[in-house]
Amino acid sequence: MKKSILVWTVVIGLSFLYSCSNSTSKVDKGNRHGNEIVQKEDGTISLNLDKADCYSDMLNPSVNTAEWSVVVSKSGRYNVWLSSATKDTTSLNYKSKVLVSIQDHRLEGRPDCDRIILDSKDVSYPYFRADSFMGSMYIQDTGVFNIQVISEQIIPDDYKGSDMSGAELSKLLSVSFTPEKRN
Repeated sequence: MKKSILVWTVVIGLSFLYSCSNSTSKVDKGNRHGNEIVQKEDGTISLNLDKADCYSDMLNPSVNTAEWSVVVSKSGRYNVWLSSATKDTTSLNYKSKVLVSIQDHRLEGRPDCDRIILDSKDVSYPYFRADSFMGSMYIQDTGVFNIQVISEQIIPDDYKGSDMSGAELSKLLSVSFTPEKRN
């Protein structure tokens, strides 16, 4: 009787030690579904709209949503940038603020033309790429997280209507998280 209790105690103890050595913050490449975006070696997270799960309601475009599943392997403070295709390099024509969220962290703001990229391969004439700084965000944990963006400029590729005045002028292309550099 004492031997069987000792054997079960050893088995349970070894199982516990093995499970503790496999922490949840480690990313198991074998368990991926194949649709996660993986953080780059330099810490950058690049999220293109064409890789997102999108919801668009052109009758109420302020709730248009894009969401990505992202493997975050490096925690830290990140600068958040939006890239838009635009015909008007002085105004992106966003009527509402854009919301960017990961876990319990949120950034909200109206994109401006902070950088204009004239020769971008992301857009074709008559559009230019405009990058907008949204702010910075601290990502404390590592693992697989959902990053969500809500904006009226998340426009389906097949949208042909003209009931949105800014839709033909600007469209959200991507979101990127770049690690802040320490001095």
